[in-house]
Amino acid sequence: MPTEPVYRAADERYDTMTYRRTGRSGLDLPALSLGLWHNFGDTTPLETQRAVLRRAFDLGITHFDLANNYGPPYGSAEANFGRVLGRDLKPYRDELVISSKAGYDMWPGPYGDGGSRKYLLASLDQSLARLGLDYVDVFYSHRPDPSVPIEETMGALHTAVTSGRALYAGISNYSPSQTRTAQRVLADLGTPLLIHQPSYSMFNRHVENVAPGETESLLDVVGDLGIGTIVFSPLAQGLLTGRYLGGDVPADSRAAVGHFLKPAAISETYLARARALDEIAAARGQSLAQLALSWVLRDERITSALVGASSVAQLEDNVAALAAPPLTADELAAIEPHAVDGTGR
Repeated sequence: MPTEPVYRAADERYDTMTYRRTGRSGLDLPALSLGLWHNFGDTTPLETQRAVLRRAFDLGITHFDLANNYGPPYGSAEANFGRVLGRDLKPYRDELVISSKAGYDMWPGPYGDGGSRKYLLASLDQSLARLGLDYVDVFYSHRPDPSVPIEETMGALHTAVTSGRALYAGISNYSPSQTRTAQRVLADLGTPLLIHQPSYSMFNRHVENVAPGETESLLDVVGDLGIGTIVFSPLAQGLLTGRYLGGDVPADSRAAVGHFLKPAAISETYLARARALDEIAAARGQSLAQLALSWVLRDERITSALVGASSVAQLEDNVAALAAPPLTADELAAIEPHAVDGTGR
C-alpha cells in the first residue's frame, strides 16, 4: 500500500494574507480566521475537515478558533482538529494561534456550565487533552455568568495564563460595562485582557450601539482599552450570502435545519435588503458574502472576522474578499439603508 505524502505547507502562505495587530498587544491575527463552530464535528467527514484546515493554513490563515462544546457532539470539533493537527500541522505549531472557550453547557451537573473557577479550568484541561496540546494561545470566558463573581471568572483566566495552559486571556459576549470590569480585574491580577469576541454583521450591529443600561458602545470600550476584537457570524448565519436570495430555503441550509436561523428569517424585508446589498457587491466585483466581510473589516478596531467553511471552495471565496479595495465613502453610504440591525431575527 502506498504511503500518503507528508503535508508540506505552501511556501507562499504569507504572501497575500493581511495581518492586523490585536489591540495594544504584540499579537498579529489574520484578517480572516477560521471558526470551527459548524462543519467540524463528527457529522462532517474528517477528510473534508482536513482539506479545509490545510487549505486555510496554505492561504495564510494562522488562527483557528474553537470551544469546548463545538461539534456536534460536544468536544468533537476539538478532537477532530487535534487529529488534523497531529497528522498535518504539528510541525507548524509555532505558526498557529489556537483558541478555545468555556462558559456554556458542556457536561451534566453544577460544574459543567457557567463561569466558576472549577468549570473553566477543568474544561480547559479537557480541551487540551482533546487537542493534544500543552497550551492554547487564547482561552476565553465564553459568556458572562451573573451568578458568579466576575473576580472568580477572571481569576480562572489569570490562572490559565500563569500556569502555562494559555498564553492570553479573552472574553466573549460580554457587555460594554462587563468588558470594562473584566479588563480592570485582570489588569489588577497582572494579566492583560487580549481580545473580545462578539457577534457583528451588517444585520447585527449591536457592538456599535449604546444598549439600555450602558453608557457607551462595545466598540468604543475596546478601542479605549486597547483590546482586540474578533467578530463571529459576520455573514449573519448565512443571511449575507447568496444562499437565500431566490426566496427559497434550501433543504440543507441553516434556515431549514432551524437550530440558530429560522425559516421565518427569510422574509420579504430581508430579501429586499439582501438583494440591494448584493447589487452593491456586484458593482464592486464581489459576492454578497465578500461584501459583508469587507464591511465588518472596515473598522480598524476589528482585528479579525471569523468565517466558517464547509468546503475549500467556500473558504477560498471568503478569503478572496481581502483582495478587494477598501469600501469608499459613497459605497458605505449606499450600504447604510440596507444594513439594518435586527434584519433576519
